[in-house]
Amino acid sequence: MIKSPRATRLASLLVGVSLGSAPGAIAQDSSLGGGEESFGARSPAPMPLTRLSGSIVLDGRPDEAAWQSVPLLPVTQYAPVFGAPLTEETEIQLAYDEAYLYVAGRMYDSDPGGVRSVTLSRDQYRGDDLFSVVLDTFNDNESALWFTASPSGVRSDRSVSNDGEWTNGSAMNDNWNAHWDLATVWTEEGWFAEMRIPFSSLGFQDDGGHVEMGLIAYRFIARKNERQTFPEIPPTWRMGFAKPSQGQRVTMEGVYASKPAYITPYLLGGVERSAELNVAETGYDVTDDPITEAGLDVKYNVTNNLTLDVTVNPDFGQVEADSLQVNLTRFSLFFPEKRQFFQERSGLFSFNTGGISRLFNSRQIGLNPLGDPVRIIGGVRLVGRLGSTDIGFLNMQTAAQDLLPSENFGVARLRRQVFNPFSTVGGMLTTRADMDGDWGVTAGFDTSIRVLGDEYVTLKWASTFEREEADSPARTLLDASRILARWERRNEVGFSYSLEYVHSGQQYLPRLGFVLRNDFANFRNGLQYQWFQSASSILRTIKLANEAFVFRRGTLGTVESAAITPSLEFETKTGRSLTLRLENTYESVLETFFLSGVTPVVPGEYWFHQGTANLDLGRNALLRGGLSVRAGSFYDGWRAGFGGGPTLSLSRHFEIGAGYELNAIRFPDRDEELNAHLVSFKVQGALDIHFSAAALLQYNSTVDQVNANVRFRYHFREGSDLWLVFNDAVNTERDVLDRPRLPFSQGRNLMLKYTYTFIR
Repeated sequence: MIKSPRATRLASLLVGVSLGSAPGAIAQDSSLGGGEESFGARSPAPMPLTRLSGSIVLDGRPDEAAWQSVPLLPVTQYAPVFGAPLTEETEIQLAYDEAYLYVAGRMYDSDPGGVRSVTLSRDQYRGDDLFSVVLDTFNDNESALWFTASPSGVRSDRSVSNDGEWTNGSAMNDNWNAHWDLATVWTEEGWFAEMRIPFSSLGFQDDGGHVEMGLIAYRFIARKNERQTFPEIPPTWRMGFAKPSQGQRVTMEGVYASKPAYITPYLLGGVERSAELNVAETGYDVTDDPITEAGLDVKYNVTNNLTLDVTVNPDFGQVEADSLQVNLTRFSLFFPEKRQFFQERSGLFSFNTGGISRLFNSRQIGLNPLGDPVRIIGGVRLVGRLGSTDIGFLNMQTAAQDLLPSENFGVARLRRQVFNPFSTVGGMLTTRADMDGDWGVTAGFDTSIRVLGDEYVTLKWASTFEREEADSPARTLLDASRILARWERRNEVGFSYSLEYVHSGQQYLPRLGFVLRNDFANFRNGLQYQWFQSASSILRTIKLANEAFVFRRGTLGTVESAAITPSLEFETKTGRSLTLRLENTYESVLETFFLSGVTPVVPGEYWFHQGTANLDLGRNALLRGGLSVRAGSFYDGWRAGFGGGPTLSLSRHFEIGAGYELNAIRFPDRDEELNAHLVSFKVQGALDIHFSAAALLQYNSTVDQVNANVRFRYHFREGSDLWLVFNDAVNTERDVLDRPRLPFSQGRNLMLKYTYTFIR
């Protein structure tokens, strides 16, 4: 049996009393309005963690004598019913020594057979039970590192930015990885876990050995959709259980950041087949070329809170392929960054300028406009924190390729806390210059101020500067700038809102960023009211919302786009949700554009209306995914759409997923139509936590192509892996008018890659 002694239980009770929170003390009520006061609040007093008095054997059994003097942390039910009694007993302990932070969890369960562990793949969540710790290591109420264990000993880690708020894009980066250790056991009492996190993997500031951090720990019981947290955190925010500013402040003494160097060389070999149209344009020349590559990554803590990364000839061949998309707009598609080098504190480099537009988009580096790789000669990144100031620096050099000259990319970012722990002011500078003498610079200023309670004001200004050309039009500062002003209430309980204004000049062009459109003034607002239901209801929340926006052309002054979108959402206590939405859209089209490059939309002014329904089965179910349907008018025609993506975990060794999206668009008056099909099939398997495989097949009917991405991985330890990767792009329609017959394979490669990390 793995039980904590009675003395430890008594100590944990005393800790709970001192923090002013006892599990189950507050019951959720449907009449809750908005604001933290409705739920109660934790004590702001820092809590000292226990320094271990003996050794710990990392075996998943927290039964050593050293654990007996470590108090338990009081936990509270966060969801599905905030403050309700825990349905299963949970014991959490944290302690430390001079080199490591130790986290122990005893997840007792009255039905141990109901404990879910349905994947053995690193960084994959498939509806498992979880035990997690979230550490605001810089104690800045804004960023955090998130470590998660499953009953089978599978590790997941990610980083959090923007205090867990999604107003500037995704607040969670699950591509971030760190060096740490985990052991778990699974018995007739439940499951148990021990984490050992090196201080060398955590960026933090110490004051003569005194360290203060923010801490959140939680347990998730998948079959019940029950989340238990320490400290007591109200479900006031979208991701409150991992919101850095809501963590309990904890202190440690005699802890100094070490400065190890992680040196990771790689070797890669393989073969690549390509098909290129010949000079006479009468056919395709197919060539097979060997691939031999070598490179090096070095990570070093320059100080206890500044990390330097250097990369030489990096390769990202093992990264999962992008998901295919069908473009039904006149704007560019956005794809998320998955390459590991760009993940370290990526939230620091986030500078959102409205919607998905941003000042810095790392996918501009090492990828050409078609998304194909461009060789990166090398690069350097420095990130960290000095006092109350966040620092980020990035510089990378690419090689010349085809018609693209060699280019240099630079980013500098500073951000500092002001007024209170929830407010910041900062700036960003990006540069892009090629060896032909062309260059572009973008400078930005941003501030986010917590005015009162959950009220925030955000202001941003960015301007671009280009190399002077003789025939370039005269530029003014306003013409080359983007300005954003936003007022919002960040709250998921009761009434919340956001009001936003964005101005974008005609000549605003961030060479290292991503923009959907220019030359506009945009007014946008969002209103919502969310009710938490009673403990007896099958529903957890009901949300009524409305989003509206209007884009006015800056030069012409006419309306370009507008929309009003009311919605109604129901979330059950089991984690499923249903969202009903009515989209009312206005578009003024001045020039013909093509839907997914195929079907034209002709100039005109259009009002069209669509109804959509989205069913989400919940991430905690064995059968996950969702279903969506839409129908209504679309420009001068109509559109009907269907989409679904079920994933079934057959066992912790094997899962299958399929996706299908259909967009049927008709323009009867001009006899134009589009049937766009997206089909995907994904299989993932794992023998154990070391060996895993994944295959992703995708078909896009608008380009008549099937893409295959197959990856095998053997994970020796953190930083040391063997990868076997196969990619192929198969043309399904080879006979095309006015062109030579396409080859069966547009391009394929087979690669074997090995990495090994030396720690010095």
